Parts: sequence; C-alpha cells; structure tokens
Amino acid sequence: MHRFIRKLLLFFTVATLLHTVAGTACAGTSWLDGSTEWIQAKLTDLDELFGATVNLMVQVLFAEFGTGIPLIVLVLLLGGIYYSFFFGWLSLRGFRHSIDIIRGKYDDPDDPGEISHFQALTSALSATVGLGNIAGVAIAVSLGGPGAIFWMIVTAFFGMSSKLASCTLAIMYRKIHPDGHISGGPMYYLENGLGSIGLREFGRTLAVIFAFLTVGGSFGGGNMFQANQTLEILGTISPIFKTYNWVVGIVLAILVAMVIIGGIRRIGNVTSRVVPVMCLMYVGTSMVIILSHFTKIPELIGTIIDQAFSPQAFYGGFLGVMVTGIKRAAFSNEAGLGSAAFAHSAAKTDEPAREGMVAMIGPFIDTVVICLMTGLVCLITGVYTDPEFLSQAQQGKPVGAAMTAAAFDKFIPGARYVLALAVVLFAYSTMISWSYYGERAWEYLFGDGSTLLYRIMFVCFVFLGAVTALDNVLGFSDMMILGMAFPNILGGIILSPQIKATLEEYWNRLIGGEMKTYK
Repeated sequence: MHRFIRKLLLFFTVATLLHTVAGTACAGTSWLDGSTEWIQAKLTDLDELFGATVNLMVQVLFAEFGTGIPLIVLVLLLGGIYYSFFFGWLSLRGFRHSIDIIRGKYDDPDDPGEISHFQALTSALSATVGLGNIAGVAIAVSLGGPGAIFWMIVTAFFGMSSKLASCTLAIMYRKIHPDGHISGGPMYYLENGLGSIGLREFGRTLAVIFAFLTVGGSFGGGNMFQANQTLEILGTISPIFKTYNWVVGIVLAILVAMVIIGGIRRIGNVTSRVVPVMCLMYVGTSMVIILSHFTKIPELIGTIIDQAFSPQAFYGGFLGVMVTGIKRAAFSNEAGLGSAAFAHSAAKTDEPAREGMVAMIGPFIDTVVICLMTGLVCLITGVYTDPEFLSQAQQGKPVGAAMTAAAFDKFIPGARYVLALAVVLFAYSTMISWSYYGERAWEYLFGDGSTLLYRIMFVCFVFLGAVTALDNVLGFSDMMILGMAFPNILGGIILSPQIKATLEEYWNRLIGGEMKTYK
C-alpha cells in the first residue's frame, strides 16, 4: 500500500512537470509544427486524466449527503468545535499567555529546535496570509452579503483550537536529527502518535496519504497558483508583465531558490521580516479607509450581525464563504489541514503545549484581523454591490482581487499599487513556506537524501506557474490540499486525550507560577 502511494506520487509529479514543460514548448515554437499534433493529443489525454481525477475528488470532498453542507466543510468545522469544547476553550483562556510567548518572554536559547516562537508563527502565517484574505473575502461578501464576515470570524475562533491541537502534537512527536535539524509535521504524529496506542499500521497509512497530499498541494496551490496570481496582479499595473511573463517567472524562481536552499532557518529569517511588513502595509492601508468613515462602523457591525442570521446570509455566509472560499483559500488560515504543524515543529522549545498556544494565534491574525479589514473596506466602499462584480462572482469568475483593488482605489487613488505589492509579497511568502512543507513530506516519503531533488523541482514549478495556465493541474492540487484535513483531523481526534493531558499539565504549571521567564 505504501509503495503504491509513493509510486503514484512520483507519477503525478513527473506527469505534471512533463505536461507543463511540453505544453509551454509546443505553444511557443513553430519549428515543431510537424510533430506537435501527436504531442498535443497526448497532452490533451493527460489533461483529461487530471480533470477526471479532480472531478472524482470534488465528488468526495464536496459531497453533501442531503445536508446542504459539503463533507470537507463539515469535517473542518466539527473538528474545530470538538477541540474547542474538549480543551475547555483554552484557545481563549490562553490568549494573553500566547502573546507573551510570541514576544519572547519564555524563549530559552538552549531549547532544542531551529527557529524562535515568533519565526515559527511568521513562517506559518506566510503560508496562510495571502490571496484568501484579499480575493476570498471579497467574493464571500459579494455572494453572501455582510453576514458572511460574521461566519468567517466564528469559524476562525473554532479554527484556533484546531491549530492548538495539531501544533501541540507537532512538538510531541517531531524528530530531531544529530545535526540539529528537525523533521516534523502531521506524518510523524500520525504514525508515532497512533503507534503509541497500538495503531501503528493505521497511523502509518494515514501519514503516507497525508504526505502524498502535501507534496502534490505544494507544487500546485502552494506554488504554481501563487506564481500565476502574481503575474495576474502585476498585469493590472502594466501589460508588459504578461508580455514578458517568462522574465517574471525566472525572477520569482531565483528569489524562491535563494531562500529555500537555506532551509527553515533562512525561511524563518525572511518571513520574520516580510510577514510583519506586508501585514502592516495591508492593514494600515485598510485602516486609513475604515477610520476615514469611523462613524459608519457601528452601523456596519450591526448590519453584519443582523444579516448573518438571515436566510440569504446563512447560505452565502456560512456555506457560501466556506464552499467558495475552500476552492481559492477562503479557508485562508488553513486551520484543520495540519500545514502549520510543519513550521511550528521546528520551533525552539521543549514544551509542546507552549508551541500549540503560539500557533492558535494564526487564525486570529489571519481571519479576525486581516480578513475583517478586507470585509469592512468592501462594505464601506460599497463595491460588493457593483452589478458587474456581483454577476462575475455568481458565475464563479475570479474577481475577488479586482474587487478589493477597486475598493482601495475608490478612496485612495493609486492604492492598487500598494495592493499589487502586497499580493506579490503574500504570494512569495506563501511559496517559500509551502516549499518547506512539501520538502518535509517528501523527506518522509523518500528519505533525507532526496530533498535536493524536491527543491529543484519546486523552483522549476515556480517558473512554470508564471508561464502556463493549467486549470486541471491547479484544481487537482487544490483538492489535495483540502484532502489533508481528513487524515489530520481523524488522527488528531483519536489522539485528543493525549493533547488534553499535555495542555492541562502545562496550564497547571503556568498558573502555579512554575514557568521560568527570560524577558
């Protein structure tokens, strides 16, 4: 079973690479005219294979079983609800303590690990703060009305507990190599955690499936899609970027390579600088618009709450936000998917619960703060009611970024340039973090000696994402990212008694004054 999954992963990876390379070559050359018919036919067959796979995965992930709620939405939501109540809402009780940890109050330089608590958080945020915050929110508001914002915030609070669970487990079961580098992530707590209660084979199967999904998702949604959207947003500034898309692709590939070759330490150093800057820049611009209409805020908040419970808002907000957002990262905080566990497993700490509390702030920053800013800007400017945007959104067209850009430009002429820069930074940071996630999963499947091959392939996919449009390949990778939730949440719930015991033991020592501080 494990060997079959490994071979399947290699097949899809090589097939995707050949598909994109050959497709690019055939589209851009005339000297192959005599032989491209056969190649194009094979590429069409391959594209249809990816399309059929996507359709199959959609039927499973978005199956409603008469409930009106897609299966993947139900799994993510119920997982967060279960963790929240089972842990006694520690995600809220421990909020202030988590801020102290992030500030470095408990950073022991002698603790095992590669990066600080703050760097682990920014590395995880760099993968989640992105187009979902800019485009996904705008689409959600246009489809579900102002009430959609309320449901996003509600799901974020439950998502905090999901992050708390997975990142506590990440430290409990990470592997520290003799040279100090960390191998961690859901694969290790699925295999070893479930193994500790006599379910090793079941855990190993879940771990291999999770690793397979992570690698596939890293090449597509965490890489090609980001490069593709970078080109799209730059194209709104000047058409020259699309004319010379290969130059953009090369530059992006070089910038990504410069960081990922250095591993998680360099990724942590870069994200700890880039993420705060891009968040402050985006939130700061949003706040200028919001504060200039300060008197409207109470009315807007009342509208958000009122429409959250109307029939239209319930469908558009609770379901529309999730269903639409799942396809293009409206689940921007990735709570429940297990992806953040990769970054947080490398943190310098010997306290699993402590890192879990750091991680749980991610959904709050990502959704409650940044997504709320986007939503309020769309409401204040009224662009979400624009008939053109509304019509395109209802047809499923990717108008979110354009809608947000229009909202910014309406009150701050030229603000689209700031938004374009923010999108570029968001996409870049997402790529370098997802490269680390995919590499850890690749290492689990094929061993440490093969990681250089993964890095080379990842850099190649950055370039290909900028110069090709592969709907089926990207759709396939998006489905793989969503699929990560199944093994992660299933394993996490089985291991939840261990998580709870670890959290309670840590919390009792904290309130008992037993924790050593360093600042």
